[in-house]
Amino acid sequence: MYVPPHFAESRTEVLHSLIEKNPFGSLITNGKNGLDANHIPFELSKEQGHLGVLHSHVARANPIWQDLATGDEVLVIFREAHAYISPNWYPSKHDFHKQVPTWNYRVAHAYGRATIHDDERYVRGMVARLTRTHEAEQTVPWKMTDSPKEFIDTLLKAIVGIEIEITRLVGKSKLSQNKEERDIRNAGETLKARGEAVMGEAMLVAAAAKAEGTKI
Repeated sequence: MYVPPHFAESRTEVLHSLIEKNPFGSLITNGKNGLDANHIPFELSKEQGHLGVLHSHVARANPIWQDLATGDEVLVIFREAHAYISPNWYPSKHDFHKQVPTWNYRVAHAYGRATIHDDERYVRGMVARLTRTHEAEQTVPWKMTDSPKEFIDTLLKAIVGIEIEITRLVGKSKLSQNKEERDIRNAGETLKARGEAVMGEAMLVAAAAKAEGTKI
């Protein structure tokens, strides 16, 4: 990924937060059968390893777990909000007519080594943790014991666990930081007015940081 210095995000805690808030990642592999991409939810264990460990699972019918060998390098891409930015949203465009369209976004690339877990204990624990995390906001959270044990046991046998020890984290936060503060702010306010609140708010934070001369 090309990352100009003004768009670089290297703070581990910021990238961990992006992953936790946007856990549905794109797993990119280059196994025995060549390049592949799978889109699956991940659980991040920040306290494991140097940069954290990702846990997930795939269907046993998915050939990816047999295509990969333990120790293979993989890449997982996590993306937060993204938005088209019109040059008309930049006040400086109307003064100098020297702006063009662009696309803003925030992403984290997690590189790591894969370990395949074809065992019931790992899969059961990982699914239980994922369930607790994503059911937490429900009025009555669903839990695995809500279903018959035999039913759950059968489904667990149909999936395989994948663990990824993160060896490198690369982040990019493209929020028009290379523009004037007024341009960043107005584009952010325009996005919020259009209902694109996450990216709009991020750009307003970037505008405030630029005005103060600090990093977001």
